[in-house]
Amino acid sequence: MNKAIAEFIGTFALVLFGCGTAVIAGMGEGATSVDILGIAMAFGLAIVAMAYGIGQVSGCHINPAVSLGVLVAGRMTVSDFVTYVIAQVLGAIVGAAVLYLILSGKASGWTGSLGQNGWGPGYLGEYSLASAFVYEVVGTFLFLVCILGVTQKGAPVGLAGLAIGFTLVALHLLGINITGTSVNPARSFGPALVGAASNPLALAQVWLFIVAPLFGAGLAGLLFRPGGVLSGDDEIPIRGEGDSDVAPGASAPAK
Repeated sequence: MNKAIAEFIGTFALVLFGCGTAVIAGMGEGATSVDILGIAMAFGLAIVAMAYGIGQVSGCHINPAVSLGVLVAGRMTVSDFVTYVIAQVLGAIVGAAVLYLILSGKASGWTGSLGQNGWGPGYLGEYSLASAFVYEVVGTFLFLVCILGVTQKGAPVGLAGLAIGFTLVALHLLGINITGTSVNPARSFGPALVGAASNPLALAQVWLFIVAPLFGAGLAGLLFRPGGVLSGDDEIPIRGEGDSDVAPGASAPAK
């Protein structure tokens, strides 16, 4: 239960901070506005904060794609995977709902946007479905290579959260104009569901932001399986069972 609560809180924070910055600060003017770099930093810093806040409890996946990559790499059980995904999706929905409530209090109103992901005519850079799919697969694959790599035994302990967070910043800098950058099915599903009344297209397109990240994460997980081409030489210790140098934000939570 502790791990599920941690994943719920972490995903809630990611959606509220990241999507909230994109929508609220994106509507600001002058000193109250942010650009693409500000939005990218909001997502990345949310990951950093949660990695050090809940990493020792759940490993701070806060992303079903991350959990799938960890599962494929042999670092968690199927039952834990299911628990994590349910908690992550619920956290994203509640985060989007809280963001909706906040935006509903804006006197001049707002467009109804909750930072939904998308592609095609009328969406940011108007990239095609193929472009969106390729970016989300490749982006998630590289994200998981970072996560699974820096959380192997022997990796720098104190820097894992920073490495993961700044990788997410880089992915947003590249991908915001393509899809808004998902690499996280829960982050996409929560805002798409809560904002379906004002933007039904986002909910219709959310399948891509489930399928593509899971595919990319699964590929990365295969490379980190024991004996895989990117796996470390040492077995990853389980939290709470002897000494462990698994970093905060890692992927081997206590059972």
